[in-house]
Amino acid sequence: MPHIILKMAAGRSEAMKHAVAENLIKAVIETLGVDESSVSVAIEDVAMSDWTGKVYVPDIQGKSDTIYKKPGYDPFR
Repeated sequence: MPHIILKMAAGRSEAMKHAVAENLIKAVIETLGVDESSVSVAIEDVAMSDWTGKVYVPDIQGKSDTIYKKPGYDPFR
């Protein structure tokens, strides 16, 4: 039962959100061999001014052992 939470900078269209959700679902189905009915996707818009405090520190820096693709930026540099 994969549940994907995608946090991204606010401002993208609903069409873009639906497209990325569909692509994530396809990748999960193909890679994990699960049925589409078991996959869910949530998208959370985050204001860029809040990104470091709401996403980078708790979810990237604070959970580095669960990050499979690290970002190429450091908001503290």
